[in-house]
Amino acid sequence: MKLSLYQIYAFTSQSFGGNPACIIPLKSWLPYELMLKITKENAVAETAFFIGKGKHVELRWFTPEIEIDLCGHATLATSHCLFHHLNYDKETIHYKTKSGSIFCRKASG
Repeated sequence: MKLSLYQIYAFTSQSFGGNPACIIPLKSWLPYELMLKITKENAVAETAFFIGKGKHVELRWFTPEIEIDLCGHATLATSHCLFHHLNYDKETIHYKTKSGSIFCRKASG
């Protein structure tokens, strides 16, 4: 299996600063245990997995031990990945998560 992985540092403009998160785009959900193993291998506090579903993006977060219901810096890192690396073409991302809907808007400038 081949997956893309982006390591994004939130809350900083410097490499290896801020809060690191690994971001992994998927076409469909992997088994829970596999996502947990991938997260452990990444060795950062959180790994975010997402699937684009047309008008929204499904988003899940994992620590090396468990899936969690909400993670702010990994959400911002996912937004950065979508806007700056994956050419997301809308101004706002609508995430659907275990905690409900989250909206992130691309900053101007």
